[in-house]
Amino acid sequence: MALTEKSIYQIALTQIKGVGVAHARNLMQAVGDEEAIFRESKQKLELIPRISKRLVNEIHNPEVMKRAEEELKFVDKNRIDLLFFTSDEYPQRLTNCVDAPILLYAKGNVDFNCEKVVSIVGTRHATRYGLDFCRKFVKELSELFPDVLIVSGLAYGIDVCAHRAALQNRLSTVGVLGHGLDRIYPAVHRKTAVDMLECGALLTEFPSGTEPDRFNFVRRNRIVAGMADAVVIVESADKGGSLITADIANSYYREVFAVPGRTTDRMSLGCNNLISSNKAVLLQRTADFIEQVGWNVSSQPVKPKQKELFLNLSEEEEKVFNALNNTESLHVNSLAIELNIPVRELFFTLLELEMKNVVKALPGGIYKLA
Repeated sequence: MALTEKSIYQIALTQIKGVGVAHARNLMQAVGDEEAIFRESKQKLELIPRISKRLVNEIHNPEVMKRAEEELKFVDKNRIDLLFFTSDEYPQRLTNCVDAPILLYAKGNVDFNCEKVVSIVGTRHATRYGLDFCRKFVKELSELFPDVLIVSGLAYGIDVCAHRAALQNRLSTVGVLGHGLDRIYPAVHRKTAVDMLECGALLTEFPSGTEPDRFNFVRRNRIVAGMADAVVIVESADKGGSLITADIANSYYREVFAVPGRTTDRMSLGCNNLISSNKAVLLQRTADFIEQVGWNVSSQPVKPKQKELFLNLSEEEEKVFNALNNTESLHVNSLAIELNIPVRELFFTLLELEMKNVVKALPGGIYKLA
């Protein structure tokens, strides 16, 4: 995405101390434009609900624009794309996540909004069992869906295995980083990262100069979880970042899958616990995954249904009906993006339509007209 005159203000918005995602969205909604936030008077900014005088002073702090100018130079020099949350190029699946970043830095060549996106994560201390499963799973996905996008975190173990398997099978793959784009961590994965730029991308919310601190990787995990249709945990000990990603994915209403292992295998304890606590679907075969997420494509043409056959629909229900009409089925997240409705609100409408026998819920968060 080419830089615009708004780019410096988009960066500056992330440089204001004390302004997180909620404040940034509040400011954008109140003022209407990222540039206007910095041109608005202090008096008018103070009238915005939940915006303190201290925060207003930070917005007008000249250091904010100075830092933004420095970052813009880095972005321009290295041909990095800026993905602001209001742009079409921004990963739209993230827009339904309340804590999604307002700005992402991307380097590469990929469509973040392709039809099918899977995140694959796991332990850094992967075993042969986990690595073999990961490679086989990605290979089988590529044979059936050559346009699927594989997302992971470029970490040791399962993460880098997923990226490399995607590249070997000519799939696009995105590495979500816990630091700025001025470095690659771990450094031994540099070649893989460079290879990904031709058929994928590196993505981060962190500006240049950001160190790969531990907390940053926890924040990184919410992007890995939110930008996918489903999250696959291949191996995990009883504690670890993959389990955090699984919890976040569940909170985003993403389908979570876990590969089982022997009860005596330390690197399978986390996956086994996810399955036994109903926080993840048991994943043994690629075919089971495809069926669960509803990616089976019907060979029969879809015959549009007439709205008159159903009860009177409310305005919200009619929108859902129209979206599901002329299609075999849709995942709830895809439906939420298409209708621009938060998933939590959409579930209530879908429940009403189920009670009226207008829609039918399928496994994996898939919905179709009844």
